[in-house]
Amino acid sequence: MAKGYRGPAGRGGGNMMAQIAKLQEQMEQAQAELAEKTVTETAGGGAVQVTMTGDQHCKGIIIDEELLADGDVELLQDMVLTAVNKALDASRALSEEQMAPFTNMLSGFGMGV
Repeated sequence: MAKGYRGPAGRGGGNMMAQIAKLQEQMEQAQAELAEKTVTETAGGGAVQVTMTGDQHCKGIIIDEELLADGDVELLQDMVLTAVNKALDASRALSEEQMAPFTNMLSGFGMGV
């Protein structure tokens, strides 16, 4: 680069970089908030309950003791699978909702997210 080169004049390149840096900071904050938010889904009329964070980490599974007394392992497996998948779907929806403003902004910058 030539000595004293300062980039394109009059294009606000520094302003764009500042906007992108601010956007990145806001996205990181939103992602941190998602990690703290939880969704809870159930299966079998509430016999199985799964709690998951907005960044898709399972925080807990609760199984009604009466369900265990029946001894029907296949039914229990199906209910756990159903509750986990419902919790994942709810967690993804929460994430999409929280991150939508950033997705829209990035599309506006021509980043085609």
